[in-house]
Amino acid sequence: MNDPFSGGVAAHVLVADDDADIQDLVAFKLTQSGHQVTVVEDGRAALRGAPEQPVDLALLDIRMPGMSGRDVCRNLRAEPETATPPVIMITARSQEGDIEVGFAVGADDFITKPFSPRELSSRVTALHNRAAT
Repeated sequence: MNDPFSGGVAAHVLVADDDADIQDLVAFKLTQSGHQVTVVEDGRAALRGAPEQPVDLALLDIRMPGMSGRDVCRNLRAEPETATPPVIMITARSQEGDIEVGFAVGADDFITKPFSPRELSSRVTALHNRAAT
């Protein structure tokens, strides 16, 4: 599917967040931008679904019950079939140490809550387009 805003191909985006309002907002905006979205409520569900339904990009909330977004990212990067899609961490915590740890486990970008849905869509599109080239 073509993304009318970038001229590129739309991404299949995995969204892992335990907040239903964030899930709805992100899914709505990314779908509106032409992307396909799969939403899960926690890190374990993200790991179960990633190999079964390959994605082009993952949006992971850092703080989720059961398994954090950092742990999910670390696990995705450790497996050959899920190692390459870009990962954007969504976080309410923006301390430098949290961001350093996220990059150390393989995150490609960070978005701090509260965030602009338009900025989120732009970052997803830009990161996906760079990864697809």
